Amino acid sequence: MNNLLHNSQINHAGWVTRFAPSPTGFLHLGHVASAVYGWQKAQPDGEWFVRLEDIDIQRCKPEFIPAILEDLEWLGLQPARPVLRQSANMPAYEATLATLDAMGMLYPCFCTRSDIMRESAAIFSAPHTAPDGSLCYPGTCRHLSDQERRERISQGHPHVLRLDMGKALQWVHQYTYGVPLTYQDQEHGTVVCHPELFGDVVLARKDIPASYHLCVTHDDAAQGVTLVTRGEDLRPATDLHRVLQTLMGWSVPEYSFHPLLCNAEGRRLAKRDGALAVRAMREAGLSAEDVRCKAGFPHIFER
Repeated sequence: MNNLLHNSQINHAGWVTRFAPSPTGFLHLGHVASAVYGWQKAQPDGEWFVRLEDIDIQRCKPEFIPAILEDLEWLGLQPARPVLRQSANMPAYEATLATLDAMGMLYPCFCTRSDIMRESAAIFSAPHTAPDGSLCYPGTCRHLSDQERRERISQGHPHVLRLDMGKALQWVHQYTYGVPLTYQDQEHGTVVCHPELFGDVVLARKDIPASYHLCVTHDDAAQGVTLVTRGEDLRPATDLHRVLQTLMGWSVPEYSFHPLLCNAEGRRLAKRDGALAVRAMREAGLSAEDVRCKAGFPHIFER
């Protein structure tokens, strides 16, 4: 599996790439593989930088931030720019949501997860899932009147903001003159998108006022990322990101997807499953080269 990380050719066109971890724990080998993959793609004359996806205040902890940056420095990965924390960028996300709302692309949804599962099962005999594995919303609140929405909000009913995918795709269809949305995958060429399979995704909720999809797409455009490097598990989300890019008139980067590092049971390395942290390997006496080798990149600085 590790050797597959080297299968794609490194493009020396001055790519701007980023590594965007969430500070929910210490870096592990899966993070190292992702960080180095993007770093390599930016060599020799591009830019690689770090962005911290820390808007989930329940899961993200400030104490992990210096640890992440220290581990990256120890690995020999130096960001080309100051580190951006998404939690400090909320006004930009709020402005994006306001624009989408003014376009008529958002609506409040008052359904709970159990409501969605029950309604979805009643319609389809079993809950439907989106390509990324999330529960597909059956669109119940899309049909509420503006007055009913205002009344529920004024009464303090909890709600999220969803993208009306039908309206969004109608707008995109007109904008592209009916040409399907696509993106350029460095390994596989042109890929046709199917964002309709996601349904009406959540773009904001009370505890996390802007979704991952909105924030990452906004920041990639705002920071001038020209090549998005991400794991294969995030490939499906790219279809949805292309919709947001088109609605907002944002630049469209190219994409490159790397295989995921897995444990002995074949599951993706994850903090919740106890993946060994980089600093634990450091404390055990491993060198930075040893750790990079375990992640599939033994000699990245030998040019």
